[in-house]
Amino acid sequence: MSILVTDQGFAPDDWTTPIAALNDAHDGIGIDLPSSADPLELAGRLPEVPLIRVDFPSFADGRGFTIARQLRLMGYQGRLRARGHVIADQYSMARRAGFDEVEISDDLAARQPEDQWMARADWRSHDYQTRLRG
Repeated sequence: MSILVTDQGFAPDDWTTPIAALNDAHDGIGIDLPSSADPLELAGRLPEVPLIRVDFPSFADGRGFTIARQLRLMGYQGRLRARGHVIADQYSMARRAGFDEVEISDDLAARQPEDQWMARADWRSHDYQTRLRG
């Protein structure tokens, strides 16, 4: 079972349409994107993709943040989800990179309860650049 983390807190996964690997995807379904993928592989297809779920194989692997930023710069307007080993301390970075939500396991939710994630939910106000600008 997985839990979605949004700026409003924990919620059950509400996605009901299939999610397929990049090579098996077709219009109207979600796409699972590995952290090793090149977002340019989706060029020209983005308007037909309602959800892109980017894998984080390790909390130390930041390639997913770059993928999210590239997808948003390419004009992707759909739902963008981080999945895997994202920790509460990375939530604000995930939101600033362009993710709408983070999918975590029940085990991670037990180790890092909702209050730890919500402490980072005001991601627009508590970033490094804002603190420097005063």
